[in-house]
Amino acid sequence: MAGMQTSATFPSPADGLAITTTTWDDVPGEPVGVVQLVHGLAEHGPRYDRFARTLVAAGFVVVAADSRGHGSSVSAGVPLGSFGAPGAAGFLADVAEHARVVAATYPDLPLFAFAHSLGSMGMQNVLLDEPVRYAGVVLSGSTTLDGLGQVLAGLPADQPGLAAFNAGFEPRTGFEWLSRDPAEVDAYMADPLCGFPTEDAIIGGVLATAERTADPSTVRADLPLLLVSGDRDPVGGPGGAHVTALADRYRAAGVTDVTLSLYPGARHELVNETNRDEVTADVVGWLTAHLPR
Repeated sequence: MAGMQTSATFPSPADGLAITTTTWDDVPGEPVGVVQLVHGLAEHGPRYDRFARTLVAAGFVVVAADSRGHGSSVSAGVPLGSFGAPGAAGFLADVAEHARVVAATYPDLPLFAFAHSLGSMGMQNVLLDEPVRYAGVVLSGSTTLDGLGQVLAGLPADQPGLAAFNAGFEPRTGFEWLSRDPAEVDAYMADPLCGFPTEDAIIGGVLATAERTADPSTVRADLPLLLVSGDRDPVGGPGGAHVTALADRYRAAGVTDVTLSLYPGARHELVNETNRDEVTADVVGWLTAHLPR
């Protein structure tokens, strides 16, 4: 299976930055769909290899982009942990452009998205003016942006960056909030392209879209949405309160096919959690159920 991952780039419409993509495409038989994968803060696309391979086995091509200032999508002007001069607007433009690139590359396949954490917040913005028609979108580890503002305001001020989310979890590494599986947390800690410091402008720029995303009335009414979250994910609020509010907002805006799955005891990175097989099977089942008849 060594030939499974292939890399490519596309130019950012914001500043021409080469955005690196990873494709998993050796599906058994004819592919049934393609999934655009949008990762979270301080991580990168190739981390999703195990998840992507399971999707591939179910017939889905997977294409992950490294967000600007993440993974291999870096330059002198956009170093690791920075969105560079274009800021959050550049990040959103990149997510939309990646959707167009994937749709153009696989014009005969239904296009889905799986967007995690910061990626899901970017996707909430992109869906307001859906750049290409999605057959369905999965938001993982998501939240309302106004809710995230409340969560961030309540974090301990003496903890740097992402480790502040670990308040209330065992303090072994500072990243126990990501998963109950210590081996997965250790793999994250050992990866130089994970957990690095990020400029405040990244979260700040995305939080600045809170008012815009709070009104999803321009989201296509028949766009299928699946929200998956752990009920112990601090990003989603206590007991998943903010991600529940997000699902309610989409429904109130008239989106007719909104599913929320809260996993008891699970933390932020569901595809790296102790119940990852259950979550992945649920996602595959939902994607398959939303293939065009």
